[in-house]
Amino acid sequence: MKSPVADRLFSRSATVASCVGFVLIGMIQALYGPAIPGLRHEFGLSPSAAGLGLSLHFAGGVAGVLAFNAVHSRISNRALLVWGYGLMAAGGAGFALAPNWPLALAAAFLCGLGFGGIDYGLNQLFAVGFGNRSTAMLNVLNAHYGIGAVLGPVMVAWLGPDDYPYAFGVCAALAAVLAFAGSSGVRTRVSDAPPVEKGGVGLGLSRVLVGFLVLYILNVAVEASVGGWEPTHLETVGYTAAVAASATSVYWLMMTVGRFLVVPITLRYSPERILAVCAVGMTVCLLLTLVKGVAPVAYAGVGLFIAPVFPTGLSWLNRALPQAERAGAWVMAASNVGGVAAPPLLGVGIEAAGIHAVPWLLTAMSGASLLATLRLIRLTRRSAS
Repeated sequence: MKSPVADRLFSRSATVASCVGFVLIGMIQALYGPAIPGLRHEFGLSPSAAGLGLSLHFAGGVAGVLAFNAVHSRISNRALLVWGYGLMAAGGAGFALAPNWPLALAAAFLCGLGFGGIDYGLNQLFAVGFGNRSTAMLNVLNAHYGIGAVLGPVMVAWLGPDDYPYAFGVCAALAAVLAFAGSSGVRTRVSDAPPVEKGGVGLGLSRVLVGFLVLYILNVAVEASVGGWEPTHLETVGYTAAVAASATSVYWLMMTVGRFLVVPITLRYSPERILAVCAVGMTVCLLLTLVKGVAPVAYAGVGLFIAPVFPTGLSWLNRALPQAERAGAWVMAASNVGGVAAPPLLGVGIEAAGIHAVPWLLTAMSGASLLATLRLIRLTRRSAS
């Protein structure tokens, strides 16, 4: 049966515009890396200094998630999207036109603020805006992020690294268009949200919320660590640099494909069952990366199984904690901790045990994620009873 919210929160055109918005945020965050040669040439930067652009973008993203979550109860859904796209447009244009590196970094942070607002806003609205189809629609939405992440580097490669300002300019222009057109057809508020329950739920809520925080930190840690260390591991066991780079691209591509493939599955099975299967699958695939002959395929399998976790987990969170309006923002912000901290921490483990330990270290993280998923299933069932 359709939820009434599903018919009113998003029009068809607004749904399409939201998917375009996720293509945009995937594309703009993927521009910084390929633009590094151009940034170094333009501003005379070292590689580490040039990499600060992406760091400031993601720092702005965390701040944007928390800031937009804090004001969401006081502004309309449309205003949230307009401000998010507007900040991205201003930041993208500022980064393209910045006359010096400090101003470029400030623009990257500003762009990140808008990025965080759109990431938070659309994920939150899709989690409640499609009724029983919300899990499926969250996966569709986040799959478009992957499409953008592929298109961004392609655009820089086509233009050339020195012409990176044009790529950021295109993204700024698209953000400006979406600021005017992307919010039309989005209902102002969700008036039929579940009421906040009072008394006797604080401890249960806190345990479930902590469980989701741990789950997201671990899964994003695995996601980022595989993307960061897969090419090094494959080269170490004997694959060429070209094969290793291609295999890593396939890993990211499978994350996009996996989100589309899981859509019909979400209509038949609960989010928690899907996440349990995903946790088992990615752990088995990571163990298979120990076998040289199948390692590239196994890494692709990791991408396929990890793909549904982020969007499907948000749908599960919304069902498990309908009383906690800010839970989605906290898990989205906390997930960045895993993405930022895990790759360098994994590097410390590699220094101690050697590069051949990568599959074991990744499997340990994935195993911990599996345990966290099973624990969370028990907690949510206990909370619901």
